[in-house]
Amino acid sequence: MPPVGEGTLRERMDMRARDDPKRAFLIFENRTYSFGEIDEAVNRFANGLLTRGLAPGDRVALMLPSHPDHVIAILALAKVGLVRVSVNVHLIGAALEHFFAQFEPHALVVDAAYEEQTAPIVANGKIKALIWRGACESGAGDFAALATYPDNRPPRFAPAADDIIAFTPSSGTTGPPKGVLKSDRTLRAGPMGTLRLAGAAPGDVFFLWESLHHGAGVAVLIAAVLEKITLAMVDRFSASQFWDAVRRHRATHIHYLGGVLPMLLKQPQRADDREHSVRIAWGGGCPLETWNAFSSRFGVHMREGYGLSEMITFVTINIDGPVGSIGKPLSYFDVRLVDDGGTDVASGAPGELLVRAREPGLHFLGYFRNEEATRAAMFGDWFRTGDLVKSDADGWLYYAGRKSDSVRRRGINISAWEVERVVNDYEAIEESALVGVPGELGDDELKLIVRVVAGKQLDPVEFLRWCEPRLPYFQIPRYLETTTEFPKTPTQRIRKNQLPRSVEHAIDLSAFAAPAKKRGT
Repeated sequence: MPPVGEGTLRERMDMRARDDPKRAFLIFENRTYSFGEIDEAVNRFANGLLTRGLAPGDRVALMLPSHPDHVIAILALAKVGLVRVSVNVHLIGAALEHFFAQFEPHALVVDAAYEEQTAPIVANGKIKALIWRGACESGAGDFAALATYPDNRPPRFAPAADDIIAFTPSSGTTGPPKGVLKSDRTLRAGPMGTLRLAGAAPGDVFFLWESLHHGAGVAVLIAAVLEKITLAMVDRFSASQFWDAVRRHRATHIHYLGGVLPMLLKQPQRADDREHSVRIAWGGGCPLETWNAFSSRFGVHMREGYGLSEMITFVTINIDGPVGSIGKPLSYFDVRLVDDGGTDVASGAPGELLVRAREPGLHFLGYFRNEEATRAAMFGDWFRTGDLVKSDADGWLYYAGRKSDSVRRRGINISAWEVERVVNDYEAIEESALVGVPGELGDDELKLIVRVVAGKQLDPVEFLRWCEPRLPYFQIPRYLETTTEFPKTPTQRIRKNQLPRSVEHAIDLSAFAAPAKKRGT
């Protein structure tokens, strides 16, 4: 990997607008935007923001849908050195109020569609500059006025490489999100790893389905600035419409996260499954079974990596290594696998992945106003990821689950990830989440919550019989509950902290278990 260097995102945008303004940068709803067109709107928007009493270093919350306007806002903040605080548009009530209390943005750029849910935030009067996109009850929005501000020159302020220009909320699947400090340098390093993993070249087309209020979506956007590739953007992820959109835009690369690949595999097979322009599917969170099934069905080359909000988009990548591996670390990082005492584990044994930056400025920069959590995340000068990973004799790494996402039953620690990756292969299950619920003996029992494939029925007895030869008896769930929808992060990870721990509406599978497999034996 080349060094990240000092050339800031602002400098890369200005250079590209000067040298290659007519190249297609973004396709959305059958309209193509050149880089020069987007960059001019970015300059106007950034200069307009400065007239609203904002200065570099001020925090600006963005609460916008996936749309070219959101792209313009993200790049405008980066260009002038305002700190982006991206807001999940699905937050409501106490969760949304906590977000604004935690990060205290000076300004809010918000779509009129979210007027009702942001009303308490607006009413408290703490927002210095309120910018509506679209008309709302309080009047016409002024987003369009800023995007057409008369001054289209590059703004007079520009951030340095190590200035903080964004907070990336950590996923918050097991607790409230924390704001990860992001510098211009770290925001460039992640996409550089993305481009390396994806094998991208000028003229390639990336299909962008990720929400732009999450770091993964922003990394794809920045990658398209750093390399002369085109983004084909849709307003939301749809498993049923995914491949038709990919074909329509002639995408060469698709990105996956979390449960995206299993959801695509659950779609009915079609004669044209392999009729597309995609060469490479790249991302994180693809187990061995899904890897083989997806590659075989859709005829794409799989490239797996591993990353997390606290570092950069990718820490390890697998370009041509063993199937199922998350690869080896980028040259930016050293990694270790350790036990609970911090001792390196043997090859083949699971250990917590620790990461340390080799290049200045790419280390974990901390959480906003949370020194306690920042200190707790470190082991000396190593960042503790909380993820379990194994290595083979050749140094290839393999994801083994979340350290905290385990359930202790009958004295045995059970990885939820190991159970879920098996049960998700059941034909009637779209996706699943395993959680612990209080048992009669003071230990946890296993409760599996599933979303059933549309048009299918889930017979609990048939499902139990299917599980028995595929899972150790102690990993077979006792309780089974269905849901129509899971609460999720923008990367399609299930928010387990929001799942019910009651068994009131669950089926007790132990009533159907074979005698030797009865719970408690």
